[in-house]
Amino acid sequence: MLTAEQNDYLCRTDKGTPMGALFRRYWVPVLLAEEVAEPDGPPVRVKIMGERLIAFRDTKGRIGLISEFCKHRGVSLYFGRNEECGLRCAYHGWKYDVDGKCLDVPQEQGTGYERTIQLTAYPCIEQGGVIWAYMGSPEARPAPPALEWTVLPPEKTFVTKRLQECNYLQAMEGGIDSSHVSWLHSHNLHRDPMFVGSKGNQYNMQDPNPVFEVADAPGGLYVGARRNAEADSYYWRITQWIMPWYTIIPPRGDHPFGAHAWVPIDDESCWAWSINYHPHKPLTGKQREAMTNGAGIHVRYVPGTYIPLANKSNDYLIDRQAQKEGRAYSGVDGIAMQDASLQESMGPIQDRTQENLVSTDNAIIMMRRRLTRAARELEQGKTPPALAPETQRVRSVSLVLPRDVKFEEAARDVMRAEPDVPVASV
Repeated sequence: MLTAEQNDYLCRTDKGTPMGALFRRYWVPVLLAEEVAEPDGPPVRVKIMGERLIAFRDTKGRIGLISEFCKHRGVSLYFGRNEECGLRCAYHGWKYDVDGKCLDVPQEQGTGYERTIQLTAYPCIEQGGVIWAYMGSPEARPAPPALEWTVLPPEKTFVTKRLQECNYLQAMEGGIDSSHVSWLHSHNLHRDPMFVGSKGNQYNMQDPNPVFEVADAPGGLYVGARRNAEADSYYWRITQWIMPWYTIIPPRGDHPFGAHAWVPIDDESCWAWSINYHPHKPLTGKQREAMTNGAGIHVRYVPGTYIPLANKSNDYLIDRQAQKEGRAYSGVDGIAMQDASLQESMGPIQDRTQENLVSTDNAIIMMRRRLTRAARELEQGKTPPALAPETQRVRSVSLVLPRDVKFEEAARDVMRAEPDVPVASV
């Protein structure tokens, strides 16, 4: 368990907090590109790590991410006019560009007063169907994201996001905990179109209590979950956790990879990003239709929003009869919301002073230590890990190995995310 102080250190990410300072040294996924697709289109509210911002695409197609509030009287620029390479406040006409520079103060024409006004602005790039922002010190700006899904062509990827009403940490901890799959998701492994047909499903169900072996990786952790397979072998699912908030889920059979990112909105909510991708072939129309309809790690939405249709306000549409009859282990439909319903049930910020961890929680323990150490080292002026592109070019794998073989050694080559490396999956 953690002390209350340790829990706060990990969970608080607003500006001025140690963890917030660490996270701001990485590129942050802030929006789907589709949310600001139109030049001179409507601005979009963005809240990331407690900061209230506005995003917009200007006349030339450039992305701006600036402070939400006009420097004049504090009006929200959400109501502004996106026109002629700038966002103009609807109250008194003050205008700002994508760099936060004030271009016009109509009440002070000819005085140069506008040159004294500057909004907070963060540089953005568009990659992998996502708008990314860098919110740290300009001189420490890292190379663009190099996660495999961010550099594949659109036909090989499917990216969504959803609101999750809890702190990022308890959501991410669920993402690296493979032991719950044989319980919570047991009824999905043989029914969900993004999982069916994998021999690995059989191993999951016949051995619901995996042994975890966790090893440090250059960019985070290798999380190895070992289950019994045939007489002289183990079934391994090796998940990558990559600093500061990414996971890659091993594929099942010939299905695509899954991946997640959990990005704090504030201390009590986060964006859960869900990605499917295949490095060697396009995703099929059937797969895309299934994912759009909430299959696999995706969800159906409240129309016009990124709020899951099954959510806290309606008890996640839990079906107690299906639970009782054994048609759904928890009674909640869909893998993503099965996870979210239980993670949100812990409260906005889990009280980790009351937890009782066991051996299958080793990955969670090591992840907390890695984050804490990185934040403390940053306070001492050291560079955070996993900023170099090569630390992000990795894959997760599932494979059957002889019992006397160490998974890190056997999987080293197939965990490289290179075009000539085949996918290793069972």
